[in-house]
Amino acid sequence: MNTFKKIYCRCFQTVFKIALPFLPYRKPKIIGRLDDIPSVLAKKKKCHPIIITDPGIASLGLLKKLTDILDDSQITYSVYDRTVANPTTETVEDAYTIYKDNNCDSIIGFGGGSSMDCAKAVGVRIARPGTPLSKLGGILKVHAKLPLLFAIPTTAGTGSETTLAAVIVDAETRHKYAINDFPLIPRFAVLDPQVTLTLPGFITATTGMDALTHAVEAYIGNSTTPGTRKDALMATELIFNNLEKAYLDGSNVQARKNMLKAAYYAGCAFTKSYVGYVHAVAHSLGGEYNVPHGLANAILLPFVLESYGESIHKKLHNLAIAAGVADADTPDNEAAKAFIDAIKEMKSKFNIKDIVSEIREEDIPKMAKYADNEANPLYPVPVLMDAKALEQFYYMLMPEGDK
Repeated sequence: MNTFKKIYCRCFQTVFKIALPFLPYRKPKIIGRLDDIPSVLAKKKKCHPIIITDPGIASLGLLKKLTDILDDSQITYSVYDRTVANPTTETVEDAYTIYKDNNCDSIIGFGGGSSMDCAKAVGVRIARPGTPLSKLGGILKVHAKLPLLFAIPTTAGTGSETTLAAVIVDAETRHKYAINDFPLIPRFAVLDPQVTLTLPGFITATTGMDALTHAVEAYIGNSTTPGTRKDALMATELIFNNLEKAYLDGSNVQARKNMLKAAYYAGCAFTKSYVGYVHAVAHSLGGEYNVPHGLANAILLPFVLESYGESIHKKLHNLAIAAGVADADTPDNEAAKAFIDAIKEMKSKFNIKDIVSEIREEDIPKMAKYADNEANPLYPVPVLMDAKALEQFYYMLMPEGDK
């Protein structure tokens, strides 16, 4: 990266860090059970929510758990259940049409990060009906109150129930971008472990690694606060103590509950302190090839950490202590290596390969440019890289015969 761009990025990030204490961040109120939703709706005088979810949630019977509760409370609702992984502007418009046509007055995002991102984006369309979503990408462009928004995560990973971001793919260009503004933070996060019990092992693993990526990138960045560092360390400890248990025994309620807490804490950390190049590259892979976000993060995380070198060894030492793979007396470089090796070992246990077979060499410059545009100057990364430098990560993930 050239000197002038580096100066610009660091100045932007410094200003943003100084402004952090004065920005209207808030944490969603936690609801522990689906059964408590009707009373909250009644208290807020809402009578017709739209439930935004995906076909997988319906096939697992989880949607019926929610609709039965609403039916028993005589609450009418509409359902949009066609959200796709990496939701597109087209799916957002479909759900938005249902909201308008049925005179809905609130939104329930029910599922993984894609369902919650779609729900937030629908809220943005309602709040800013005259502005295309593409014009609202970036930071602090919404400037309008969204309808009452509940986020019910059925995976313990995205942290989307805590964040001010909705990540959307343009249906025509396949460009993936984030809308970031404070009104997108859900009012309520429903952390009910019962809805995560049937989550398949591989999805449990990749979404859990997604949460770990949030915690790690938030912790090693340059815009941390005492609160975000505490949240990130807590999330890391919970993940290392519970993810494998949830992966091996999906019916382990306590492990599932702890993973939901981990995802929540990691979400609170990166909402303020942001993420880094793992996410930027992962988003471009999701936009171009529809690679699931948690999987892309899991694959990339150790590669990006290694590329930062000794600049993050001290911080990785603290994360290694939280993970239980080093102690205070371990030298920083050894603790950092132990932490990265522990991530690689987790990937191996969860059968997460280091290859994205869809990558085509001719697509790499375009994806690297997308990643560069997303990350710089917004993400306060430990080491700055431009699009050319970011290309290395795509090449690392290509099958050997294609390089």
